[in-house]
Amino acid sequence: MDKLQPPAEFDLRPEHGESTPRAVAVLATDAEGHAVIPLHSHRRGQLIHAISGVMIVSAEAGSWVVPPGRGAWLPPGMVHGIRMAGDVRMRTVFVEPGTRAGLGPDCRVIPVDALLRELIVAAIALPLDYAQGGRDERVMELILDEIERAPALSLHVPMPRHARLAALCEELVRDPALPASLEAWAKRLHMNARTLARLFQRETGMNFGAWCRQARLLLSLPRLAAGASILEVALAHGYDSPSAYAAMFRRTLGMPPSQYLQAPGPAEGAG
Repeated sequence: MDKLQPPAEFDLRPEHGESTPRAVAVLATDAEGHAVIPLHSHRRGQLIHAISGVMIVSAEAGSWVVPPGRGAWLPPGMVHGIRMAGDVRMRTVFVEPGTRAGLGPDCRVIPVDALLRELIVAAIALPLDYAQGGRDERVMELILDEIERAPALSLHVPMPRHARLAALCEELVRDPALPASLEAWAKRLHMNARTLARLFQRETGMNFGAWCRQARLLLSLPRLAAGASILEVALAHGYDSPSAYAAMFRRTLGMPPSQYLQAPGPAEGAG
């Protein structure tokens, strides 16, 4: 019988991000292995962003795969959990409720472009009680400006709530080159393929094939933006050829991979 091992729990202690007298705080958390942060909530809103590694963020509104170059905005009080797909270097922006109305009351995934990423990295070095009215406060205010103006992304990969199906999906997230078929997954879950197809559609709103294609494409963006060849990226993410990868890329993003990297927003996929 195939056993799906749950990841070890990871102890996250964000007290300093909650208790600082300043309206904004940025904290760093590095997690090794496939760690999990159990369901919890914060008094403050937060932007969860990884400068390396992939996170799966689950909240009442749904679950999302969040690779480098994207961040999940969670409003104050939102119950959520985080699962790490491999080693993750996570950076969290905590925001006092009522600081900016434009941050919104809903959970959403946003692009983290080069400017926002570097602002977050720079903010890690600032003291939690940074001086007001100077450069440090302006860095924090600019972080909020960039989060406010960032569009919500429709290109995301919803994760199922069904525990054993979610574990299989996470295997593919960790290694997108793994072969995957409806029949093979149904066998591992001890159900027939038709039942799994209905379960997958109900849990994710997507059919199995579309989910796999979108997951692999989304997970390929950081490596592509880091300078890997289209051949290397295609093979590492389960595509038979660069042409198959390029065709899927064009259908989903409306442009070939080479043009995407030259467009104004490619940094959203950068690691």
